[in-house]
Amino acid sequence: MNLTPEQQAKAREDFLRVSRREFLVASSAAVATTGLTAGAFYYNYGKVHGDPLRVAVLGTGDEGSVLIGAINPEYVEVKAIADVRPFNVFRAFHGDNSNDSIINIRKGLMNVYGWKTEDEARKHVAVYGDYMECLNRAKEDGIEAVIIALPLHLHAPAAIAAMRRGLHVLTEKLMGRTVAACKEMARVSEETKKFLATGHQRHYNILYEEAMETIKRGTLGDLHYIQAQWHRGNMPGTDSWQQPMPYAAKPDDPQAMRLLNDLKSLRVQLNRASGADIDKLSLRVRQKEMQIADATVDAVKFGYQQNVLKDSDGAQYVCPPIEELIRWRLWGRTGGGLMVELGSHQLDAASIFISALHGGKHQHPISVAASGYRNLFPFDRDTNDHIVCAFEFPMPGYDAKDSQLAKNKIAVQYATINGNGFGGYGEIVFGTKGTLILKKEEEAMLLRKETSSTVAAGAAAGPTMDTQSSGASQAAVSTGAAGPKVSRGYTEEIEHFAWCIRNPSPENQPRCNPETAMADAIIAHVTNLSAVTSERIYFKDEWFQIASDETPEGDKPDLSKYNEQ
Repeated sequence: MNLTPEQQAKAREDFLRVSRREFLVASSAAVATTGLTAGAFYYNYGKVHGDPLRVAVLGTGDEGSVLIGAINPEYVEVKAIADVRPFNVFRAFHGDNSNDSIINIRKGLMNVYGWKTEDEARKHVAVYGDYMECLNRAKEDGIEAVIIALPLHLHAPAAIAAMRRGLHVLTEKLMGRTVAACKEMARVSEETKKFLATGHQRHYNILYEEAMETIKRGTLGDLHYIQAQWHRGNMPGTDSWQQPMPYAAKPDDPQAMRLLNDLKSLRVQLNRASGADIDKLSLRVRQKEMQIADATVDAVKFGYQQNVLKDSDGAQYVCPPIEELIRWRLWGRTGGGLMVELGSHQLDAASIFISALHGGKHQHPISVAASGYRNLFPFDRDTNDHIVCAFEFPMPGYDAKDSQLAKNKIAVQYATINGNGFGGYGEIVFGTKGTLILKKEEEAMLLRKETSSTVAAGAAAGPTMDTQSSGASQAAVSTGAAGPKVSRGYTEEIEHFAWCIRNPSPENQPRCNPETAMADAIIAHVTNLSAVTSERIYFKDEWFQIASDETPEGDKPDLSKYNEQ
């Protein structure tokens, strides 16, 4: 949507005006008075009173580094990290020095805790390659919980191994690689009585909470349609998911010389630098050297495999194990493609909005019809370039057995594409009295019905986004000129996880629990199945029941395969 600056300002003010709490207008003074963080004040959790939760971070790549950068040291003390890639270990300590903006998101442990050197930091933080070695030494290292940001196929084995060793778990989304894996994780959480939280951060984003309350109050009227998208400008050769390979690991890769050329250029800049630029460029040189050093990793030792793709003409693309490790998002065995990495966030948002119509109770979809396309990127992956899908969700009063009540549905349309970043990412909720727009998890606007006719699509409809799944912005942002600064939710989800553990009670539970996280995983996985079969799929209640062995993929939960851990 293309709104004039005046329309945008009015829409932001309208959202603030109907917000549930004075927090959205007067939070700064309230937080200063109570001494609580913004999240603690808003979501009604407290401090941990000088007793931060001792954690290990398993996986310190792109998402793991985002989570490290979001840590509040008052709530969490990182005692260990585990990652097999030298590049990721470097970023865990020093942050991501790729450019001046990303370092503010992926800050690194040294910046988070104020350590001056890596040697000093390593006196506080143990470093492991194999995450199982870290888990086996958890007691010696004084670890109480783990934050898991490993590739998706390792979420279940790592989480289950951790819980069986008496550790609480906060895992990045998606909960598991399959629905069976999600049910296995949930069952072990029940058996061990350990928390299992999943990082769908919109459950800790104040804008989404306020949006839900706005819908509950009927401000938008009757809802019948939600539109969401995540469009990225990725193109062949500039795909943020196709990270460059070290030359020594795959000399015939089209990007094989990229890292070497980048390092050469950085060294030239460093030789010419002066003042503060010397320190900055020195870190960038070291980071690039560590990225090239990933070639030394024995990926087979850590379970990564060779993938071979063959087309109808007999042409082959060979992905060695080290490529599966570095580019894990592009392969179905280790990742889940666009719906898992991007779509799961926004269908989670749609579920949050729809739950508002049902008194806050989470609702799962009735059906989905999806199409997936491979017409942009070359023959170098087995995930789709684009996915477009349409869902039916139940409105209050829906009853599939009654011909009239079966019409009580709300439609949700979602698209995630590459090659064109028009519109960026966000969600639009359409009601009979107004429209609610949420952009990039940062900005909320309410358009009253009487103004909707002035809204038009145009060339300025939104920014071009070329991001990893965590997005390009982590810093707190403003809801508008009159509004406070709010965060996207990463810090709050980690704080609340730590607080729940420090304050055990049936009432103190992470907001994205196994049941909620599994529902999000089911939506993503079933959409992928629909895209493969080109058929509409109807969701079954049994899929959403942790105790049921029914899954959309047809495989049953089996905890016996984890017995050797």
